[in-house]
Amino acid sequence: MALTLKLAGKHAIVTGSSKGIGAAIAKALAAEGASVVVNYSASKDAADAVVASITAAGGKAIALQGNVAKPEDAAQLIADSVAAYGPIDILVNNAGVFDFKPLEAITPEHFHRLFDINVLGTILATQEALKHFNPAGGAIINTSSIVSMDSPAGTGVYNATKSAVDGLTRTFSKELGPRKIRVNSVNPGPIESDGVHAQGLLDTFIKLGEATALGRIGQPEDIGPGVVYLASDDAVWVTGTTLTISGGLK
Repeated sequence: MALTLKLAGKHAIVTGSSKGIGAAIAKALAAEGASVVVNYSASKDAADAVVASITAAGGKAIALQGNVAKPEDAAQLIADSVAAYGPIDILVNNAGVFDFKPLEAITPEHFHRLFDINVLGTILATQEALKHFNPAGGAIINTSSIVSMDSPAGTGVYNATKSAVDGLTRTFSKELGPRKIRVNSVNPGPIESDGVHAQGLLDTFIKLGEATALGRIGQPEDIGPGVVYLASDDAVWVTGTTLTISGGLK
């Protein structure tokens, strides 16, 4: 019996998917049959490498540049995606900035940088995608964080942005339900991501991982299956929900 792919024939856009969690999500969606747009802001070579990995595995993907915090970029990204693959079935708002600062170190620049990309980018990409969503409906999945739930010290602005993403998820699910568009979020726990390495937080995150019920730090590939579930018909009656993927971190 032939295996039926969960997302065969679907058009998916994953913002901020040239590396880390976004790249893993793009690969997971493609493995289930979706045609995937790998969006990047600056890392063209990394995005091309994700596309190459997907196509080498028999999947379908293209890389498109665009900073979703800029209205003109968000509009062009969606327009180019539709030109390539037709109406949108799945939007994953993954583009985001990972940056921790304690209260005393917060500046207006830090605040606006995080809110522009993590929150405004989510809004702009969603607004543009809705103009071209499949009339039959589909799925929007936002990448949030367990930080929005456990609120560790020193994460004030980042926490605020991810709490905002959770709020947008709940609100947009109610606005878009009549259009049969489901809106959910995934909230990863400690993941060994590029941002963690860049901020020198790997040892801290490894310790957090050891404190989880499963006793290890998460990997980007641990998040992809959850997004596939929320994007697929397996989650046909799931909306406005946060899926925590944290290894049991409390």
